[in-house]
Amino acid sequence: MLNFLIKSIKWTTISVIILAVALALLIWSITFHPAALQKEVVVNQVGAPVLESGQQVKILSWNLQYMSGKNYEFWYDRLDGDGPDIRASKADIDQTFNQVSQLIIKQNPDVILLQELHDNAKRTDYEDQLQRLLTMLPVEYKNYSEAFYWRANFVPVPQIMGSVGMKLAVISKYKLADALRHQLAIIKTDPITDQFNFRRAIQEVSLPISGGNELTLMNTHFDAFAQGSNTMQQQVSYLQQLLSGKNANGESWIIGGDFNLLPPGQYKNMDATARNYYQPDSEFSRIYAQFNVIPSIEQTNGADANSWFTHFPNRKEVSGPDRTIDYFVYSDHIQVSDAQVLQQNTWHISDHLPMIATIKLP
Repeated sequence: MLNFLIKSIKWTTISVIILAVALALLIWSITFHPAALQKEVVVNQVGAPVLESGQQVKILSWNLQYMSGKNYEFWYDRLDGDGPDIRASKADIDQTFNQVSQLIIKQNPDVILLQELHDNAKRTDYEDQLQRLLTMLPVEYKNYSEAFYWRANFVPVPQIMGSVGMKLAVISKYKLADALRHQLAIIKTDPITDQFNFRRAIQEVSLPISGGNELTLMNTHFDAFAQGSNTMQQQVSYLQQLLSGKNANGESWIIGGDFNLLPPGQYKNMDATARNYYQPDSEFSRIYAQFNVIPSIEQTNGADANSWFTHFPNRKEVSGPDRTIDYFVYSDHIQVSDAQVLQQNTWHISDHLPMIATIKLP
């Protein structure tokens, strides 16, 4: 009898181990595991022009909220996860595509940095949103590169229960050279949940400049919902090291995107609900202390601070943009001739407003 019990326990234990290993292998196979630094594909049209020394370059940066528009309060838009909406309608997505493409055509930027584009995501009908947008833009916008920061064949969250895909994209009128993806620190939870989490990243693309120089262009979307962890500090630290290294190499660089962090001094002016997402002393203060940032501290804390608000939360009690969390940061080699947040007729397109910076190359 004792031998039978021992054998039963032994085989039960082996069976549990086999099932656990099989489950781990399954989860690994359907989730995203990029290298810390990896090359990404660049697509250029034949005969794409090359930037010229001293040229003015207009850059647009925009978090497009996967083309969902502003008619929703998604479940993750509230801290307790009880927002009423799961996905946008196809009609609203179609309308947002039209609005985005029309704004880009009107603004006519040389380079576009986009965040939160979907690709093979169940909630947006598995569409590659970058490819659709490219078909709606003029023919000169056919040079591009992309970098995923969320990807899984299946996410077992009740509001998803299917595939996800989210990426950064750079679209350019001018020829692109090498492209890299820098992996940022991730929010740590438990070993299983971690596999399904975002893999936030910095996308880096170099643009040749006639005469042998290059413009290093970067695009990013830092974490949100990282309360109670040091994830944001780690992501800012990586950015500091990356940009300091580029300065040491004498590179001309600019990075834009959604950093999900407040400028110094803005926290005290926010309502209690909004403060829950941030620290009183912003982690982004370290970037302001070391590099050139658009908007400046004076602009984000001055009389016209609201003209630099870039985020319009999807909460029904919020009636307009109320914070700055999108930026450009740039090297000393670059001159900025103009910069602004496009606030006129843009509030209805995304929960972020587009930013424009016009720079002069060395």
